[in-house]
Amino acid sequence: MAGVLDLDQLKTFVAIVDEGSFTRAGDAVHKTQSAVSMQMRRLEERIGRAIFAKDGRQSRMTDDGERLLAYARRLIKLNDEALSMFDQKELIGRVRLGTPDDYADRFLPEILARFSRSHARAEATVVCAPSSMLMEMIEADELDLAIVTQPVRGRSDIEIIRREPLLWVGPQRGVTHELDPLPLALGRPTCTWRRQALEALEATGRSHRVLYSSYNSTAVSAAVLAGLAISVLPESALRPGMRALGTDEGLPSLPPCEIGILRSRQPATTVSDALAGHIVSSLDNLTNRPGLFGM
Repeated sequence: MAGVLDLDQLKTFVAIVDEGSFTRAGDAVHKTQSAVSMQMRRLEERIGRAIFAKDGRQSRMTDDGERLLAYARRLIKLNDEALSMFDQKELIGRVRLGTPDDYADRFLPEILARFSRSHARAEATVVCAPSSMLMEMIEADELDLAIVTQPVRGRSDIEIIRREPLLWVGPQRGVTHELDPLPLALGRPTCTWRRQALEALEATGRSHRVLYSSYNSTAVSAAVLAGLAISVLPESALRPGMRALGTDEGLPSLPPCEIGILRSRQPATTVSDALAGHIVSSLDNLTNRPGLFGM
């Protein structure tokens, strides 16, 4: 198939998915609903496949649409990075970023690589610590930005950019979850996921004990992989050798995991805003999206 994909059409396509509606997507990209529909027809003609299918009065993304979505996001990001490389207002400065170690392992390499390519003369300093400590460092003006887990009771100053299921996890093979009392490997007492796990078990009366407690996610995961305990992790953090556990294994449901950005109370710099933008674009694309799109 020869030809070139139209970035404007791809941006409209992504807007439809993110906004959950052709109408709201039109508002986001400043186009009428008829213009949005026309762009999607032309995009389908370009790839020779249907990306939306009718489902009653709504439209549902097809399997081909799902495949195209991943490429669309990558192409848009690459376009933005290429343009920023030649921006005459090149960013110079330093930004201090805080993140828990498990987020650093999962998300940070891509974020920092993109930030470095876009702003080669800007410098990012990274501190790894639990969310509770990062919040204290923000209050003390020791960080400009922090990626944190949203506390149970919530904070209005945290911008939620990602939501995903929080799961009980155990070794791929074994019956650790059947032991009584239930052996647990969790974060330290200030950890939000630990608090949610213990509250859920106590609410159902399940006997349990915390055998391993650490700030380090690798240490907690090691106990799980060794079959010594079970733990709780966001869906995206499951590692090879682990499996998700749930109500079928007699474990209570858990609230979703919410990840957000916390910013310093000091005036934001252009460098910190630029890094925050990279963090948001990297993490928010896996926020739960509706499967149906209203016209």
